[in-house]
Amino acid sequence: MAVTPKLSIVIPVYNEEAVLPTLFARLYPALDALEITYEIVFVNDGSRDRSVALLRQQFALRPQHTRVVLFHANFGQHSAVMAGLSYARGDYVVTLDADLQNPPEEIGRLVAKLDEGYDYVGTIRQKRRDSWWRRWFSKRINRLRELITPVRITDQGCMMRGYARSVVTALNQTREVNTFIPALASLYAMRPVEVPIAHEERFAGKSKYSMYSLIRLNFDLITGFSVVPLQLFSMAGMAVAILSVLFVVYLFVRRLIVGPEAEGVFTLFGIVFFLIGVALFGIGLLGEYVGRIYAQVRERPRYIVQAVLEDEGGEPAEAMPTMALSARGEAVPR
Repeated sequence: MAVTPKLSIVIPVYNEEAVLPTLFARLYPALDALEITYEIVFVNDGSRDRSVALLRQQFALRPQHTRVVLFHANFGQHSAVMAGLSYARGDYVVTLDADLQNPPEEIGRLVAKLDEGYDYVGTIRQKRRDSWWRRWFSKRINRLRELITPVRITDQGCMMRGYARSVVTALNQTREVNTFIPALASLYAMRPVEVPIAHEERFAGKSKYSMYSLIRLNFDLITGFSVVPLQLFSMAGMAVAILSVLFVVYLFVRRLIVGPEAEGVFTLFGIVFFLIGVALFGIGLLGEYVGRIYAQVRERPRYIVQAVLEDEGGEPAEAMPTMALSARGEAVPR
């Protein structure tokens, strides 16, 4: 029977062959220096490069500290992290990106806070090395999220975060298909805290998040934790209806006083086009919420695991699971 580690590190991996050797060289020594029992759960999210081969090599070198979960296809970073949380056995769990923008040497700071009794440790990146447009976009979204959701996270884009076992258990019981894990954890936590950490440039390769991906991610954050956008459109609709009635009354009175006139047609066109744009945006926003319902009621598996490399009782083994996690958090046949 394997000993339950104190710390689990969950790392999603997608086409990171250029980064993995350096990640291994920095991550394992940083964790060895903590002098606690640990495991690292790598979740390969359908990589098409040599990432799987490198993960297998690392498992062969350090099987007692390494577990590798292999997806049979690309299911996205959210699903990879959720899979890592479900396979993690540690009392504490720290999530980390593979790109080395968050230094592995900072993990000890999160563990220290968890030792103090905090059950969720958020992070704030100091001197961010991202492009200007990412920083600008992040600040605007942070501000919007604070206005319309109950989520209070200073830096929502940082993957390195620490979770106590109680919060991980709650996350694993969550049935939502589309959600934002750090925001959800902050709501589940009884004693959350945030700590500043260093931030570095991406070691190699390119970010997997395009502008479209970032927009989609923030749609999940906003629509998953608030119905305020729908309420705002309801109030806007009432306001427009009232203004429309007043405008019709004004035009009727003006016609009685001034008489029929051709002027103002283009103004009316402008108003109509504006209202059409507002209506289309509202329909799109409603579609976001309906789309979330559609994804939820289909109850498709979040991910399908092809194999798990793990050390069972000191014997390296490749497990072939026959179950995958469904949207309801239940085991379903592959």
